[in-house]
Amino acid sequence: MLESMSLNVLIVDDNRAAAELLRELLELQDHTAQCAYNGQQALDAAAEGTFDVALIDLSLPDMHGTEVAQQLRAGHGQGPAPRLVAVSGHAASEATRGLFDHHLQKPIDFEALDRILA
Repeated sequence: MLESMSLNVLIVDDNRAAAELLRELLELQDHTAQCAYNGQQALDAAAEGTFDVALIDLSLPDMHGTEVAQQLRAGHGQGPAPRLVAVSGHAASEATRGLFDHHLQKPIDFEALDRILA
C-alpha cells in the first residue's frame, strides 16, 4: 500500500465485519477511522467531528448512501464536506456521478483505495 498523509476517515457500511476490517486496515496505515453502520449514525458522526474522507456504502438499511452524501455535501457536519467515495457491489451509476468524488466496487481494491487516499 502507498504511503500517504494521515487522514480521518468515516466508514459507512451496514456490514459490520467489513467495516471493522476496513477500519483496522486504515489504522495500520496510520489513518484514523470511525465506523457508522447506517446513514443516521454517519450523519451523527459528521455532526460531531470532521472527516477528510467518507467511504459510503450505497445500500444502507435506513437511507440510501446517496442521501447521506447529499446531506454531507449540503454541510451536515463540521467543517468542509469530506471527499466522498461511493462503495457498492455495482458499477458507478448516473445517481453517483457528480455527487461522489470516487466510486469503488466491492470487493474493494485496496490499491485503488490507496490512490484515492494519496
